[in-house]
Amino acid sequence: MGDLSGKRAVVCGSTQGIGRACAEELAGRGADVVLVARNEAALREVSASLATPHGEAHSWVRADFNDVEEVRRNVAAHLERTGPAQILVNNTGGPPHGPLIEATPEDFQRALAAHVGCGQVLLQTMLPGMRDAGYGRVINIASISVIAPIPGLGVSNTTRAAVANWARTLAHELGPLGVTVNTVLPGYTATARLEDLAESIAAAGGTSVEEVEAGWQAGIPLRRLADPAEIAAAVGFLASPAASYVTGVNLPVDGGRTAAQ
Repeated sequence: MGDLSGKRAVVCGSTQGIGRACAEELAGRGADVVLVARNEAALREVSASLATPHGEAHSWVRADFNDVEEVRRNVAAHLERTGPAQILVNNTGGPPHGPLIEATPEDFQRALAAHVGCGQVLLQTMLPGMRDAGYGRVINIASISVIAPIPGLGVSNTTRAAVANWARTLAHELGPLGVTVNTVLPGYTATARLEDLAESIAAAGGTSVEEVEAGWQAGIPLRRLADPAEIAAAVGFLASPAASYVTGVNLPVDGGRTAAQ
């Protein structure tokens, strides 16, 4: 029930961190993976590294998620050449950290365009192929901040909640087509973005990165940060036939952090 052979998956923000882990997970399950990111050199490197257990044809699209129309145009043109995709992993790098009160209207506009606007045009592009295949999976990577806001990530906290409610609305609209729409909520995960946040907090508080991370871990029942592959494992399940009756869900993958609050 976890095999994705014969399926094509578009994975956004897929050259590092959670996005790359999702691409590796889906490739390992037999999907043809289409990587989407803006760094061409990294796209080439990751694409070449993906598993091909059954001779899968992986590919990539260069697009900047700060440009919604470029994302739509480039991915649509690519899928016209390769054939339709049935799985969308909507994952984009988070907005800059900082207090919410200091954010500008332009900060929100950029974040919502990247996270909701790009997801919208990609889904509109891919939906006919999902409908024709009788199989569709939309999986958003948001954050545990949808449930419990993370200090220092004001714009991100706001934007991730918008993504989650976009997804739940679509779950109602697309359910009759057999298309499921879910959102994974990662907790504190060992990525470059989290390291950057830890460094910022440490510098502002006159402490060390190790102390900041120890404080985070103390609030997590499993007492550690997540590995990106653990987030990707949840994505792999939601993309699979085994998750055919799961839709409209916000799935925390956070080591129990929200349960402990």
